[in-house]
Amino acid sequence: MADRSTPTGLVVVDKPGGMTSHDVVARVRRLAGTRKVGHAGTLDPMATGVLVLGVGRATRLLGHLMLTEKAYDATVRLGIATTTDDAEGETTATADATRLTEAEVHEALRAFVGDIEQVPTAVSAIKVDGKRAYARVRAGEDVDLPARPVTVHELVPGPLRGGEGVVDLDLSLRCSSGTYVRAIARDLGAALGVGGHLTALRRTAVGRFDLTSAHTLDQLADDFEVLPIAEAARRTFPAYDLDVERAQAVRHGRPLDLEVAATTAVFAPDGEFLALYEPAAEPGRAKPVAVFTG
Repeated sequence: MADRSTPTGLVVVDKPGGMTSHDVVARVRRLAGTRKVGHAGTLDPMATGVLVLGVGRATRLLGHLMLTEKAYDATVRLGIATTTDDAEGETTATADATRLTEAEVHEALRAFVGDIEQVPTAVSAIKVDGKRAYARVRAGEDVDLPARPVTVHELVPGPLRGGEGVVDLDLSLRCSSGTYVRAIARDLGAALGVGGHLTALRRTAVGRFDLTSAHTLDQLADDFEVLPIAEAARRTFPAYDLDVERAQAVRHGRPLDLEVAATTAVFAPDGEFLALYEPAAEPGRAKPVAVFTG
């Protein structure tokens, strides 16, 4: 159990390839000296990059962080489709992709920008009747996931690089939470009639946290650095500083006469982070989402 010396805040990790998100959480639990560690959105073992972890009371921020925009750099291989839509799966189909022109590929990508309906990859962590989809696939079951709305805010393609019957394409994208980059690779390959899968994925940002604020696990082992919960809240959400009377109302979980447009972090006069509030049904009122005092 954590004691008063246990740090409370966010840890931004630059996840290495070959580790699951749970592996990273387990490592940080040992470094922090507490089991109260969680992450704001899974990264596949193949993927690298920004993984935001909460330590102590900051784990309660994670559900809200998971809803923020994310950014990725990815490499798509056209000409091969796989069972997992990435390089770790078995090949299901091949086609000569070297006939494709850069103009054709870039034009096909236009369909994946904006508000789209996307069928998640079958080996996702989405639960189907209480069991993760990837677990059902590994057990030999056929998994048919329904399409769901996601938003790709920006998708910037690089030049094509030719190979033995395949071509590789680098992409940089910003997207809503819940977007599967593997599914974009799969669907782009299908749209071009050659199949496609993801060969590399690096998450470059989660909300306002990017690689410039990320630490490797080796760096954390040498100097375990936590972004304090108050600073993390100010960086992540709109902030509002309360007077003494309103701060006391927050400590009791009461609604406030406060105009907020979105989930907002509220603070006591001394700078203590108190709670997250969101717009209430009544105009000019805000209600607590999560209170962090007590």
